[in-house]
Amino acid sequence: MSFEEDFSNDPLHAKKKAWSGRFSEPVDTFVLRYTASVDFDKRMALADIQGSLAHAAMLQKIGVISEKDLEDIRRGMAQIKEEIEKGVFEWQLELEDVHLNIEARLTALIGDAGKRLHTGRSRNDQVATDIRLYLRGEIDTIVSRIEHLQEVLVAQAKRGNDIIMPGFTHMQVAQPVTFGHHMLAYVEMFERDRERFLDVRRRVNRSPLGAAALAGTTYPIDREYTAELLGFEAVAQNSLDAVSDRDFAIEFCAASSVLMMHISRLSEELVTWMSQRFSFIKLPDRFTTGSSIMPQKKNPDVPETARGKSGRVYGDLIAMLTLMKGTPLAYNKDFQEDKEPVFDTIDTVKDTLRAFCDMMAGVEPRADMMLQACQAGFPTATDLADYLVRHGVPFRTAHDIVGQTVREAANRNCGLEELPLDVLQSFSKEIGEDVYEVLKLEGSVKARNHLGGTAPEQVRKQVTRWEGIIAERNAK
Repeated sequence: MSFEEDFSNDPLHAKKKAWSGRFSEPVDTFVLRYTASVDFDKRMALADIQGSLAHAAMLQKIGVISEKDLEDIRRGMAQIKEEIEKGVFEWQLELEDVHLNIEARLTALIGDAGKRLHTGRSRNDQVATDIRLYLRGEIDTIVSRIEHLQEVLVAQAKRGNDIIMPGFTHMQVAQPVTFGHHMLAYVEMFERDRERFLDVRRRVNRSPLGAAALAGTTYPIDREYTAELLGFEAVAQNSLDAVSDRDFAIEFCAASSVLMMHISRLSEELVTWMSQRFSFIKLPDRFTTGSSIMPQKKNPDVPETARGKSGRVYGDLIAMLTLMKGTPLAYNKDFQEDKEPVFDTIDTVKDTLRAFCDMMAGVEPRADMMLQACQAGFPTATDLADYLVRHGVPFRTAHDIVGQTVREAANRNCGLEELPLDVLQSFSKEIGEDVYEVLKLEGSVKARNHLGGTAPEQVRKQVTRWEGIIAERNAK
């Protein structure tokens, strides 16, 4: 039975395939459900239409189809696109995937012209083209949301440029920093994430269209033309590689995993900072929930959920790596399993970024609680050591002196800045009255006034730099 009869004339077409002529019996119903992908790959429908229109334009350009056929294909695809966007397109499981569903509908709408569309291509290069087109657009959305989150964090840094909080190492109070400086640390992390996605996009944006099943086609196709029509930056140079390559999708999942790791670290800090032991911040109520039994609870559900979802994205990356590690060239049915991990990663990353853009804009730092927390842990001990070094004491000697000083303050249950001058001088005669300026929290952060330092002046400079970067991006 011909392809045309499968989809046009036979009332039992749902039990038959575009390739059914080779087989003596229909596919088992369970096998059909097990192997079909239309339930999840239909989200690539608009990309599939876009790729098909470019392929049709190329076929007309080289004289394989007529101008009338091209006009019919464009008209039919416009109607299909409208049906899909309105949610009235009838997806049929029996047609396996997004490609055959659209092709069958096109043939039903325009007849013979629809049957000519697949000339010179295979579903192998078709799906490889679709996923690249689809992923390219999703990367653009993700990059845009990362930039929005950076903008929110820069605004927080501007407001909190002189709010002093404890900086931690090993979760122990280490040195005082500013809240603005802390927010800018994540801005830098997300900038590297942004760069990674843009770099991945370059490798995504290469056209496999024209590779056909695996060896190319006998038709005199113009691959550069279709690549140009579809906005690809380059053409895949080897047909075997073009249809069997999915490393770009793995790389996307890897970049997403790093992004989610950064978001998870921020989530962990938000959860910690919101706890009663810290009380460093207030989260907007709309991003928290209560307890079913304890009415006093206000739980940071969004950060906790994001922290958990990082593991989900890591799992998608491992799934992709495992999927591809044993597949020989060229296309294999295994590749059908590449889409759900990628789609899941896309959805998780986009939703998480959306939530964090809104939530971080509403975070309220509690300067009083942060300052109070700075009083514990002797955060200006390093400043005292630096003070001694500036007065000629070797650093290792100064380190030992400060250790003794800290022990004395701990015994007295007071801060270093509360020790009397004569007590301080008992550890070193190099200590003078000016030491108290060094031991103040404000003096400590102000003294770190260099590129990358936590001083409020440096935070303001970094905020200005980032505001310029953001303005330049928004102007494009």
